[in-house]
Amino acid sequence: MFESIEIKTTQKNEMVEVQKEIKTFIQRSGILHGIIVITVPHTTAAITLSKNYDEGVQNDVMVEMEELVPREGKYTHIEGNSSANVKASLFGNSVTLIIDDGRLELGMFQSVFLCEFDGPRKRKLFMKIIEG
Repeated sequence: MFESIEIKTTQKNEMVEVQKEIKTFIQRSGILHGIIVITVPHTTAAITLSKNYDEGVQNDVMVEMEELVPREGKYTHIEGNSSANVKASLFGNSVTLIIDDGRLELGMFQSVFLCEFDGPRKRKLFMKIIEG
């Protein structure tokens, strides 16, 4: 089963929790056991797992990424968003998660986040469940 959804980001750099949308898709699928692959088909956005109950963690991640990969640098990419491309490459464009008994198998404080590095934009999120 496959689904594509749109997520609207509101800031230049932000982490948007998308776990609710993923859980809704799993429930609608009726699949109890398998894996779900979540992919972001963009070069300046990423997907990751992070702590979900303390927004300070997401802020810390964004602040540290800006320090590691600043917007201004000796980049050669002509579009002016090289730092966003580098940040997205460091995080990656997909995660694969286990579905067991119709639930995502994550740690107690884990959640799934879309990472925006060149916003605000409309971003696609592809979800594919492989039953098994």
